[in-house]
Amino acid sequence: MRKWLLLLLSAVLAGCQVTPTTLPVAEPAPAAECRWPAGSGDSLARAVTALEAEGFLVRHTDASLGLVSAERARNTIYHDNGVERLPRFGGFVLGGSGGHVSSGVMIGLGTGFGVGVDEATRVERVSVVVGEQQVQVSRDIRIIDWRGALRESRSASDADFCRDLRDAIEAVPPQEAP
Repeated sequence: MRKWLLLLLSAVLAGCQVTPTTLPVAEPAPAAECRWPAGSGDSLARAVTALEAEGFLVRHTDASLGLVSAERARNTIYHDNGVERLPRFGGFVLGGSGGHVSSGVMIGLGTGFGVGVDEATRVERVSVVVGEQQVQVSRDIRIIDWRGALRESRSASDADFCRDLRDAIEAVPPQEAP
């Protein structure tokens, strides 16, 4: 009887596994300014030079794909600013003396202090693809707390950043690019 029940249970649970109907998409969607027609002077080398001038560290390049990936990291403070913390008060007391045990509830308020370990690291990753017909930029931002836990991750391919990066790439003279 148990074998049939185990077989039936596994068959029912196997039917619950379903593939998603849609693939994940970036939220929010990249801005239209993050794609522009490639000009005659647009090259991977100019993109690398512009990213390095903006303070990014190039992590990977693939010349056959026209891809460069770079990142920059900086410390931030109060990564959870605005998040209400639970109040710390109250307690339970159990004790006694002289052979008598008693219990009670104690109410008190307190505050803590210590070394400021509320720092987080903001990691900004950028990928630029320089194709024959268009240049495409994508950027994401991750905030990692002091314990190494991911606190926030979002797509950040906004119009202002892409416009500034395009201007920086176009400002690099072709002879200056490595």
